Amino acid sequence: MRANIPPMPVVTITMAKGRSYEQKKQLTDAIAQSVANVLGVPIERVTILVHELEKENISIAGSLLSEPKET
Repeated sequence: MRANIPPMPVVTITMAKGRSYEQKKQLTDAIAQSVANVLGVPIERVTILVHELEKENISIAGSLLSEPKET
């Protein structure tokens, strides 16, 4: 790595599947702008990785998100 070029920031988002393309676009646009502004790097240097998980692979408080909610 060249000494005068800082490493590019990489942001990883992990979330349940189900968001629309438009929602993911809005989210990544907002995060890229924020990272560029706060870190003072060109937005072209900001990389965002979106990992989408099946709800059966996410558990909150011991309950899988794929399980029916108790009422």
